[in-house]
Amino acid sequence: MKFIKYILTGILFGIVMSKSEAVSWYRIQEMFRFQSFHMFGIIGTAVLSGIFFTWLIKVLKGKDIYGHQIQFTDKEGAWKRYLYGGIIFGLGWALTGACPGPIFVLLGQGYMVMLVVIAGSLLGTYTYGVFKSKLPH
Repeated sequence: MKFIKYILTGILFGIVMSKSEAVSWYRIQEMFRFQSFHMFGIIGTAVLSGIFFTWLIKVLKGKDIYGHQIQFTDKEGAWKRYLYGGIIFGLGWALTGACPGPIFVLLGQGYMVMLVVIAGSLLGTYTYGVFKSKLPH
């Protein structure tokens, strides 16, 4: 029962992703072909929301679930990580037709092929963990 709020949040997330058509392979294809604004609108809204809530956390000195103040630190050369990570993320998204959140929504909708995508995601995450110390950070 202690995790019910997370389960309900996941269900709500799945409903919102499905109803907004953000999990639709056709919508994603339209976005990568620059044929529709739909997905750019969703992503833009998410980016603006992220900026706003990050600002709000900074202004209100937000705390995590353990009561520690959330701190943001700048890191030297962070742009390289974001560039390389974004390229890898985008390639995976283009190849699978889904980013990490929607793969679980699609699995919940009965698209069992998403199990392959989830397995690939977990393998990639594990591989990163193995080579993390040898990669530039």
